[in-house]
Amino acid sequence: MKTITTTEELAAYCAHAAKFDYVTVDTEFLRERTYYAKLCLIQLAVAGDDIEQDAVLVDPIAGKDMSLEPLFDLFRDEAVVKVFHAARQDLEIFYVEGNVIPAPLFDTQVAAMVCNFGEQVGYETLVRKIAKSSVDKSSRFTDWSRRPLSDAQKNYALADVTHLREIYEYLSKRLDRTNRKPWVEEEMAILRAPDTYVIEPSQAWKRVKVRTNAPKFLALVRELAQFRENYAQTKNVPRSRVFKDDALLELASTKPKSANDLGKSRLLLREARKGDIAEGILAAVDAGLNCPPDEMPKAPAPRDKSAINAALADLLRVLLKAKAEEAGVAQKLIATASDLDAIAMGDRDGLALSGWRGKVFGDDAMRLCRGEVALTADQSTVKIIEL
Repeated sequence: MKTITTTEELAAYCAHAAKFDYVTVDTEFLRERTYYAKLCLIQLAVAGDDIEQDAVLVDPIAGKDMSLEPLFDLFRDEAVVKVFHAARQDLEIFYVEGNVIPAPLFDTQVAAMVCNFGEQVGYETLVRKIAKSSVDKSSRFTDWSRRPLSDAQKNYALADVTHLREIYEYLSKRLDRTNRKPWVEEEMAILRAPDTYVIEPSQAWKRVKVRTNAPKFLALVRELAQFRENYAQTKNVPRSRVFKDDALLELASTKPKSANDLGKSRLLLREARKGDIAEGILAAVDAGLNCPPDEMPKAPAPRDKSAINAALADLLRVLLKAKAEEAGVAQKLIATASDLDAIAMGDRDGLALSGWRGKVFGDDAMRLCRGEVALTADQSTVKIIEL
């Protein structure tokens, strides 16, 4: 198998790949010790039986001076479909590395959910069911940053894109037969949105689970979370290496004003009680304490569960199950339990009511909410009857 380590080799392969309708892509990376994923390997394949010509490994570690720009140019080529499985983390890597999101894009995990393969179906399952083969999992949890790579690692990595060709062709044809390619394209629009991969430090507080929504407390949480996110991004270290959420909440509660106060923390890491992190924490606490009332954050109003029409929510669950089975689509791809509760509360702006979801489920859900239809059971099926 061919391993690419130079810009010239990569450019030659990408020029070759540009002659095909699609290219399959996967990556191997590490993220345990860094904020941003460390790209260790890229796997590419085009249609064909010549393993040396058609499937390659791109090694940015062994080829430390190699530019990935020829690959990014291929990603921008609208004539070539870029095929991934469970693409989100791969796309985030390429967005960070090259400020590029591949287009056109095809995610076989999403397509498989549309084609009735279940919810968040794994690659190994699709290899077994579609390619009638198997994947050697022995190299899955190896350290992909170490060199040299073993033959077992290379074979494992390459299998992630060679089987993907057959899976893509099968799913693509099935989507064409059922006229459901636009459904997948709707989902790809979400994956291709840059906002999907950008974390604004000023908004990081919204991911911290708090037990109180008091504005003064939230102001402290916001400032601490913003400092942590900025520090983690700048130093390229995991958030948890700065301080964990439980320590953040403790700091927001105790409001330390000096290094001596930080030393009394039960949850703060030793490294965070001195130096840049300690200074950042104290500055964040000070900013939170002095935040003007009109600039304090407000948490979204909690959902009043008493406002949910429980009977209607139950009927919507029955309807969703029936419509998902009828369409052969994974239920969670159409709507989640919280989506159904929101509809039962009167929310009419959810994703489940628009686009292809609206045609499959949302339109009938609205008719059910308006009392225009009812549900009846006929042996093993649920049917909609007009009122």
